[in-house]
Amino acid sequence: MRVALMATCLTDTLYPHTARAVVTLLERLGCTVEFPLSQTCCGQMHFNTGYRDDATRLASRMNEVFDGYTAVVAPSGSCAAMVRDIYPKLPGVGEDLAHRMYELSEFLVDVLGVTDVGAYFPHRVTYHPTCHSLRMLGVGERPLQLLRAVRGIDLIELPAAESCCGFGGTFAVKNAETSSAMLSDKMRCVLNTGAEVLTAGDNSCLMHIGGGLSRLRTGVHTLHLADILASTEEDPWHVTQ
Repeated sequence: MRVALMATCLTDTLYPHTARAVVTLLERLGCTVEFPLSQTCCGQMHFNTGYRDDATRLASRMNEVFDGYTAVVAPSGSCAAMVRDIYPKLPGVGEDLAHRMYELSEFLVDVLGVTDVGAYFPHRVTYHPTCHSLRMLGVGERPLQLLRAVRGIDLIELPAAESCCGFGGTFAVKNAETSSAMLSDKMRCVLNTGAEVLTAGDNSCLMHIGGGLSRLRTGVHTLHLADILASTEEDPWHVTQ
């Protein structure tokens, strides 16, 4: 299957190892993965802050960039939700890309039909379901199905897992006090699990939570779901204690 990777701005700029992990994982499962170099922002930030015309132009551009691919995969429930839910509502954008857009765990479970991707990750891990993946895409148990099949993993349930971490893009900037309070609650839940690693399907949320955990010197690491699923005995991710 010919698949396009929509890396997303945040991953491409700050977490390129996640994009590489997606390619490694999908190629291991038999996909031909391409990364269109002309891709830009999906327009979510512009849409959410009221710049609808700018968001529409970016959406139209993304339609052109990803034309012709059987499927487009993003390691982000947030950006995938923008394409799937918002693009069809923007004037002149249409639904073509929306119908071919998948969040990573959806693509693995629903399209490729796999839950055991051959991963090995011998660490104590807890999973945070991000708001867009949970509420807009409805990915449900898919990420957990994938994690449960990882060899060596000690997967611990996160208390109050469905509570927002407080990031929300510009929400964290415009409502800093509220965001910080929400982050504090989320970090408390993470620490109560005793996990070495917090994982999620969005690097944006991991950046927010990870920043807080790092400032407190908790020793808890954050790692995208793709990074864990790409890990194998031959090429493991080493989490420093």
